[in-house]
Amino acid sequence: MIERAITSHLDKLAKSFRVVSIMGPRQSGKTTLAKHHFPNHNYVNLENIALRQLAKTDPVEFFHQHRCPIILDEIQRAPELLSAIQVMSDETKKNGQFILTGSHQPGLRAEISQSLAGRASILELLPLSIAELEGAGITMDRDDYIFKGFMPRIYDEQVAPELLYANYYRTYVERDVRQLINLSNQHAFEVFIKLLAGRVGQLVNLSSLSNDVGVSSVTLASWLSVLEASYIVFRLPGYFNNFGKRQIKTAKIYFTEVGLAAYLLGLEGPAQAARDPLFGGLFENMVVLEALKARHNRGKEPELYYFRDKRGLEVDLILNQGRMLLPIEIKSARTYDASYTKALERFLSFAGNVAPPAIVYAGDLTPTLGKIRFVNFKNVDALIGSP
Repeated sequence: MIERAITSHLDKLAKSFRVVSIMGPRQSGKTTLAKHHFPNHNYVNLENIALRQLAKTDPVEFFHQHRCPIILDEIQRAPELLSAIQVMSDETKKNGQFILTGSHQPGLRAEISQSLAGRASILELLPLSIAELEGAGITMDRDDYIFKGFMPRIYDEQVAPELLYANYYRTYVERDVRQLINLSNQHAFEVFIKLLAGRVGQLVNLSSLSNDVGVSSVTLASWLSVLEASYIVFRLPGYFNNFGKRQIKTAKIYFTEVGLAAYLLGLEGPAQAARDPLFGGLFENMVVLEALKARHNRGKEPELYYFRDKRGLEVDLILNQGRMLLPIEIKSARTYDASYTKALERFLSFAGNVAPPAIVYAGDLTPTLGKIRFVNFKNVDALIGSP
């Protein structure tokens, strides 16, 4: 097992709360993390039909057969257990007794927040980060990271990326989506997902997509919410403040797993990925998600945004660190170029309380031009994690 950076935060939560919920995409390593970190807990997989039926019909008997401390895997399959967990956690008053995992965010999060208010904490586990891979001695080139992606099974079990993502995608569409919505037009839904893959790093224009998919923008908005709820995509909101300019607030779209986006685009290898016209967007996708992982792994709220105004100025990524903003430009190039600083220089001219900006790119040179640093993309974790 590759050591996960979120482990120390998980340990703190388990010592402070009676119930800890580990949420995130399917196959991101939630079960492995829970079983590894809590080896003395009983483990129950609620994908098991018999166990799930017992949990739904007789929670008291379920917990009579499966004692605490316990790991309940895929808790969204049996939300009926949450009320029983509330009663039992109040009786035992012991922290870390219930470890829950789940893949569907909004409904599950709402039910946990309502049923276990004050008793439960939630952390989100995303796929592996570059820092985690390097900690395990796995270092790759820019193009390999984008093609292979970051799902643990690719590295722990040596599963070929094209096989993993094909199965992941098919299982998601045929199983998870049908649990979340009444999907009457599967083909249109699949077209929608693939069109989104072709728009990574771009603003979400549902009206335009509606024409391409042949489905109303209202339906597409619902589908997009489902994709976000099940950790397939991530929306990066626009940052707005009193900068004296008209700003664009529409969210930009990214995939939670860049390897899945590469698969949906039909890329068949790292070399093909590097030549693809959408490569810049895929590289930006990878860097933005590395920043998101860095925040989650430290138990922080994302506080990640982009900036774009009506005059054409854009900053790819902004981290709001309390009273300070960290603006970041993302370039897929391997070669350092001083012209990359222009957007950040313009941003600095009117934005206050700004930390030294950074340009994240694929090159090895790390000069500083004025206040602007050049940072290799493999160091995003340290960049985002620094105070």
